[in-house]
Amino acid sequence: MCARASILVGLLWCLALLSVVVIGVLHTARMDLLVVKNYGDRIQAHYLALAGIEKAEALLYRDAHDRSGRRQNHSGELYNAPQQFRNVVFGRGQFRVFRRGRQDEGGGLIYGVSDEESRLNVNTASADELAKLDGITPDIATAIIGWRGGSDVPTTAKAEADYYLSLQPPYLPRNGPFQTIRELLMVRGISPALLLGKDIHQNGLLPSAEDEAGDSASASLASDVDTGWAGIMTVDSSVKNLNAAGEDRVNVQTADEASLTSVRGITPEIARAIVAYRGQHQFQTIADLLDVPAAQNQNQNQRSPGMGEAGQPSSDQSQSTNTTAAASGPKVISENLLMDVADDVTVSSDKDLPGVINLNTASLDVLACLPGVDRELAQAIISFRQSNGFYPNVAWLLKVDGMTRDIFKQVVPLVSARSETFRILSEGQITSTGARQRILETVHVDLNGLKTLSYREDDL
Repeated sequence: MCARASILVGLLWCLALLSVVVIGVLHTARMDLLVVKNYGDRIQAHYLALAGIEKAEALLYRDAHDRSGRRQNHSGELYNAPQQFRNVVFGRGQFRVFRRGRQDEGGGLIYGVSDEESRLNVNTASADELAKLDGITPDIATAIIGWRGGSDVPTTAKAEADYYLSLQPPYLPRNGPFQTIRELLMVRGISPALLLGKDIHQNGLLPSAEDEAGDSASASLASDVDTGWAGIMTVDSSVKNLNAAGEDRVNVQTADEASLTSVRGITPEIARAIVAYRGQHQFQTIADLLDVPAAQNQNQNQRSPGMGEAGQPSSDQSQSTNTTAAASGPKVISENLLMDVADDVTVSSDKDLPGVINLNTASLDVLACLPGVDRELAQAIISFRQSNGFYPNVAWLLKVDGMTRDIFKQVVPLVSARSETFRILSEGQITSTGARQRILETVHVDLNGLKTLSYREDDL
């Protein structure tokens, strides 16, 4: 009897141990299946995010061609387009293309792309422009200029190399353009708190909001939050030196009269006056066209006081008389005419215009970095576009309250009415499990095609 009982107890122990083993195996198998499923969901979420990127690229390219056909520099159609980018259902999940709204846009979550031309380019900005950003001291501005190098680098900035070599580990300044905004963290005096603020992932979203899905993120993004300098800086911004139709602009510094008259609004008389004026003056910006006087009659033989015996003034008197007459004569190009022709003319032979700021999308902080522009005038620039629609071209700045011709001459070579460089933040999400993946891409889009400038994936 005891032997049978012992056998029964042993059998029960074997069954218990076998049950533990079976349960362990089943648990391990379940965990493996969950890992595989989670990995598969992340892969699918990645492709959903990629679908958002591809859709944004296609729409940006189409928009560029549509605007070209309408001879329009800016439409604003894809910066806030929830019908195109808000929770688009696709397969087992959905994707969305979104960005954080600025304070002048009301904050919150906006479904659309953002443009790099709305930001200050640290590769082209001067020390004075950088120093106008809140918190950037003259020393930090000088250090930024020194890091990127160039012939215009101050002597003090070149001496910064000794500081970097004294660090552990030591390194040298790039002596070239910044490749990413985060590279600024290597510059003397710049800390993560100053550069990134609370936006540790540099995507305009707070960590507390990044774990929320759908529209629930909007409430947490509604308040004004510090995103650091990175929120208004870029290393990628450039537009082609073309008009809204994608045609080459006429260079008023070198074009002959026939080429000048090809611009609608420029008559043969105006073209003649431009050619005569540039013989004595070099055009620094298109704003100098406002100073062009009517061409003087070159065949004046009428005798007047101071004339020589042959009825001609002496060379010194002739130069003085012509200069005075030119300075005081009537101007052939009015502000209204400049607004008509500004998009079709240029003073630069460069094919690309890096670092220009889009008047139609730039924030108050960025506009206030422009020379001669304070925060009051920057707000007036924004108020004008909100009240009157987008700027057709840069000359429409002359309509802004407080904009003088002197300030306009300083600003006009640094601004644009068009963007060609865009930032796309896309998120893919699997509906059943909530698995998500984000892709952040910067692209340059023009009539010739699309080029990817940077690409980053975030695990969530």
